[in-house]
Amino acid sequence: MKIEKIIAMTAVTASLAAWANVAGARELSFAIGHPPVSNLVKSAEEAAIGFNEATGGEMTLKVYPLTLLSMAETSGGLREGLADVGTVMTPYFPNEFPHTNLIVESSMALNGFGEDVADLQAGAFAAAVTEFLMTKCPECVQEFAAQNQVFTGGSGTPPYVLNCTKPISTMDELKGARLRIGGANWARWSEAIGAIPVTMSGNEMLEALSQGVLDCIILSTADVYNFGMGGAVTHITKGAPGGAYFASVSNINQDSWNELSEEQRSQFLKAMAKASSLASWRYQSGSVELEAKAKQDGVTFLEATDEVKATTLEFVKSDRAFMIDYFAKEYGVERGEEMLTEFEALLTKWVDLMREADSAEQYEALFWNEVYSNIDVSQYGVR
Repeated sequence: MKIEKIIAMTAVTASLAAWANVAGARELSFAIGHPPVSNLVKSAEEAAIGFNEATGGEMTLKVYPLTLLSMAETSGGLREGLADVGTVMTPYFPNEFPHTNLIVESSMALNGFGEDVADLQAGAFAAAVTEFLMTKCPECVQEFAAQNQVFTGGSGTPPYVLNCTKPISTMDELKGARLRIGGANWARWSEAIGAIPVTMSGNEMLEALSQGVLDCIILSTADVYNFGMGGAVTHITKGAPGGAYFASVSNINQDSWNELSEEQRSQFLKAMAKASSLASWRYQSGSVELEAKAKQDGVTFLEATDEVKATTLEFVKSDRAFMIDYFAKEYGVERGEEMLTEFEALLTKWVDLMREADSAEQYEALFWNEVYSNIDVSQYGVR
């Protein structure tokens, strides 16, 4: 055989092999019901780049912000396989995720850690919830599995505040005020201080605020701008109600998880440690800059009165017992007291850890070393 033919055949074989690799590549769709400017989207996109590089393109991630599934549609969409990965807001689905929501709804316990925790709570709460759900709550793992999902991490926010169209900072001003809430704990707080809680999707907030349907939105300042509501908010009241929101950033469809090799699962978890920690860091570190921008835009910042703060702390204490009883009666959560006690210990641990972290890289290292690196990918989420 002539050398030219050998070279030609080798080239053809190499080309076919390369084509086969490309043809066999699998792209995982990642649905996030936030706009492209969102901290969640930006962080997921960076994590996707790392995952794609780590897998050599054999299994890739592509982020679809706002277009593929809305926040209200994501859990069902993941269950039905309309997306491979998605950001799930579990408070939207109380019947499906009761054990998870018991923990998520306890976020106002952060109010009892002191005012300095406001500067680090996004990472502390996100990491504590993530560690608890993945390692200490088999019931949580099971309720995700019942929705054909595997939980792989989440992000937290700075303190939730009152973003309003008028001055509201006293008990009298709060009475009768219509407040959009993003979780049942804030609904209970609203009722406790005499306000009216209003439930609606995050995608509907801007229109409702602009049309006067709402007086305030209980939200982090960062998300006011993530959702383009900066022009509608004229007054922001800090100091109440507090607490953090937790988003399950990267739930993955069970069948898609099963497709991944153990090495790819490890690479996926590494990427999601980055997505979760980076989103939390951006929420936290960006809050100061966003507040400065809001002031430049003419937004007036107020502080909740001492009466409002004291009433809020009393509410937090009483709400713990209420949650344990309520979740037991309504959803059959049997270990409420045990779960909250164990979670509170984790939260204390993570508050202490985050006091020493002052960069995105340090957040990511803590998330990976303390939680993700300890997950057995041959067992976790496998069924």
